Amino acid sequence: MTPERTARLQHLIQHRQNDLTVVLENVLDPHNIAAVMRTCDAVGVMEIFVLNTNIEKIKYFDTRKSSSANKWMIAHQYSDVKSCFAHVRQKYKRIYSTHLEQEANDLYSFNLAESCALVFGNERTGLSPETLSFSDGNFIVPQVGIIRSLNISVACAVSLYEAYRQKKSQQHYATKKITETEQNMLLKFWKENDFSE
Repeated sequence: MTPERTARLQHLIQHRQNDLTVVLENVLDPHNIAAVMRTCDAVGVMEIFVLNTNIEKIKYFDTRKSSSANKWMIAHQYSDVKSCFAHVRQKYKRIYSTHLEQEANDLYSFNLAESCALVFGNERTGLSPETLSFSDGNFIVPQVGIIRSLNISVACAVSLYEAYRQKKSQQHYATKKITETEQNMLLKFWKENDFSE
């Protein structure tokens, strides 16, 4: 491996966040998942959870739309809600969902610098009641237009960059956060997915 490539991998490891993730439930369009992965990589998310209870397991993630982000982050796929959130709860302190309802709070009122998972539903029906039952809080991206919702990949990008803003202001990107075990897991994953490109 070239010194340049080694330096790039060390830079990635230095900025990976082990306390921020995204959960996607029954997202129908693989392009949307790929776009979410691209944003996740941009803010240092190291893994995402793809929950498919109504559709088949995704065999591949769109490399063109994700700009190969799928090679740089681990995607856990689940077909059972309870199993998915047992894994999420084991690693992340809070679970915040995005769902249009009266009890929803403004995205910007949440502390996204703490350990948390952000949960997004599918393009048509949003989140299922079972998934919402695991949520510690519900947020919406504030809007003043006629249309009440954003495309899922856009909503996720807005939310993740608010998390990035909060985390950066608290110096979360200033020092390495991931453990040696997590670092070795990522290096193994990157090697298996050919990080030579």
